[in-house]
Amino acid sequence: MQHLISELAGVPVTELARRFGTPTFVYDQALIEQRIAELKQFQVVRFAQKACSNIAILALMKRNGVLVDAVSAGEIVRALMVDYTGEDDGIVYTADIFDDDAIELIRKHSIPVNVGSPDMITQLGAFFPGAKVTLRINPGFGHGHSQKTNTGGDLSKHGIWYSQLQECLELGRKAGVNIRGLHMHIGSGTDFEHLATVCDAMVKAAREVGGQLEVISAGGGLPIPYRKDQARIDVGAYHALWAKAQRTIEDIIGHEVALEVEPGRYLVAEAGSLVTQIRSVKRQGEHTFYLADAGFETLVRPSMYGSYHEISIAAADGREITTEQEVIVGGPLCESGDVFTQEEGGVVVTRRLPAAKVGDYLVIHDAGAYGAAMSSNYNSRRLAGEVLVHEGIPEVIRERQSFEQILANERIPGHLR
Repeated sequence: MQHLISELAGVPVTELARRFGTPTFVYDQALIEQRIAELKQFQVVRFAQKACSNIAILALMKRNGVLVDAVSAGEIVRALMVDYTGEDDGIVYTADIFDDDAIELIRKHSIPVNVGSPDMITQLGAFFPGAKVTLRINPGFGHGHSQKTNTGGDLSKHGIWYSQLQECLELGRKAGVNIRGLHMHIGSGTDFEHLATVCDAMVKAAREVGGQLEVISAGGGLPIPYRKDQARIDVGAYHALWAKAQRTIEDIIGHEVALEVEPGRYLVAEAGSLVTQIRSVKRQGEHTFYLADAGFETLVRPSMYGSYHEISIAAADGREITTEQEVIVGGPLCESGDVFTQEEGGVVVTRRLPAAKVGDYLVIHDAGAYGAAMSSNYNSRRLAGEVLVHEGIPEVIRERQSFEQILANERIPGHLR
């Protein structure tokens, strides 16, 4: 029967749940390493750590020769903890603004910056003259799996508008920073056709920059097949498009340039699964609900984007399940939107799943990207644990949060005591 599951990364689901509790994110190290290998045809693979920023995942990336992108001061700190450095371009900071925390770390650790606003160039020259800089260009178009993940076009806040390129080069000369690269990222989870259009835009921009160009970045956005009937992106064909653009640019400027790709989702999404337990099976009019102990505080993608995730059932008692039923899958939050089976716009739909009972385990697949990284303490619920499986051995890489940790930074002022 479809949608039944017994193991994750070679470990029984029931063992994972009983040993580590629920909800828990489980990652398959071998699958992450496989995805890295698929992208090694690019000269530089740089992980967009916002997708899954656990320091164990970053350490795994480093061991496999992957560099990292940081979009906040906190992500810089995470990268530093696993011995990435700015001096060797191991860390690049990408943002549309600077805040004080980021400024301090960039200056202290000589971290290259991928600027997304012209104002950043002048500001960078003031606190870090001589800095290595790439320009994140908004080519005037974008695409993503959701409008909320579209990072190009004139309704996107991201990047430097393509017609301001010459202005930014002049700002760089005045600020005394080394503009040496171009970066384009049009959206997250987009398709091959839209990704391919970026190559022509990159060539056009590179022609404007000229001989000072040293590196081009294809950005990220590589999709994964969240549905079983979706085809995988042809990474080889994607690289071939960019390699052709790279050669064209090298012919134009007269010397070699490095080619980077910046995946997040592609490296980790399929390797991560969320294991949660069904705590109620209830009937509401014509609909059956499975209510689990994880909600959108643990995995927000369905509620925020209407994202689809495959769902499987593992029988807690090992029994054989032979029947299916149409169900709605939800969580424990005091929110009507706390439903995993919904579409964009908040439309709740049913899913045909095995007939489960209270205590069975529910596995939400492809949750390694923007799962744990986007989780919260909404409803004062604890952050889920995270487990990495390597060669059949599961190991905790984040303990389940305690209530004391949730409250650690809160204070009651004296006049209320």
